[in-house]
Amino acid sequence: MDSIRARLIYNPTSGREEVRRRLPAILQRLERGGIETSCHATEGEGDAAFAASEAVRRGFDIVISAGGDGTLNEVVSGLSGHERRPSLGILPLGTTNDFARAHGIPKQWADACDLIVRGYTRPVDVGRADDKYFINIAGGGSLTELTYEVPSKLKTMVGQLAYYMKGLEKITRLQAVPMKIIANGQVEIDEELMLFLIANSSSVAGFDKLAPDASTNDGVFDVLALRKCNLAEFIRIATMVMRGEVIKNDPHFIFFQSNNIRVESDDRVQLNLDGEFGGTLPCTFSILPSHLNVIMDEHGESTYRRGAGMGNVRGLLP
Repeated sequence: MDSIRARLIYNPTSGREEVRRRLPAILQRLERGGIETSCHATEGEGDAAFAASEAVRRGFDIVISAGGDGTLNEVVSGLSGHERRPSLGILPLGTTNDFARAHGIPKQWADACDLIVRGYTRPVDVGRADDKYFINIAGGGSLTELTYEVPSKLKTMVGQLAYYMKGLEKITRLQAVPMKIIANGQVEIDEELMLFLIANSSSVAGFDKLAPDASTNDGVFDVLALRKCNLAEFIRIATMVMRGEVIKNDPHFIFFQSNNIRVESDDRVQLNLDGEFGGTLPCTFSILPSHLNVIMDEHGESTYRRGAGMGNVRGLLP
């Protein structure tokens, strides 16, 4: 039987630099599981996307993203433009790891390696924002700027706390912006919004209750928008989110589903794609159904928090 070849693309600064420290052990565990693995360390913006695209050209069976959501976004972007796309493995060694959290991919590196060795894949939808790609979340509004405004060095030092520190810094400067959201040609929203989120999965910024019904295999986005509110109302809503409460029925939120969305604004509104800067409005968001085969838990259970081992049995790759 031919050996399985994998290309591991890693961000050496992700997750307090854990991937860099664990790399020899990661490669050894994958090799012992029957996956012949070579690696590429990213050196700057866009490098992971280029490396993933090159891995497709070189005929690798698996491309593994090792890092955070930003690294994953670039790897997805590098794969998604090709007709033949290798399976995608994930070592969630970043700060938030939203996609992994929602899909039963353990944060503990050894268990995540074992999951890749097991090789069970499921097709997932990929989002497209004009000519860019995202796999987990797209959004706009001043609050969504937090994720790419936090310096990588600060994230390396204090992890998730870096986002809360930045949030406290920005909270008094949050303001609503006039936006128009059009779904499948019909205007759904035309008012001042604090933010909008287009969710492809159920984990958004580390929270599971913002879009609890979102799924990466249903062919639609879950869209939520926060209406204009004062500081006291915003703090109340933020407290609900922090507590893990469901906010879907709060009157300040608007929810709907669609597979094609256009968002416009006369103001300058920056876009966030999987935690990275994605340009500015206007933008059209569409979905590519079942576009990538992602290695994940075959039982559909989230092992992210408990880090359960997945064994050392190699499965079949498509």
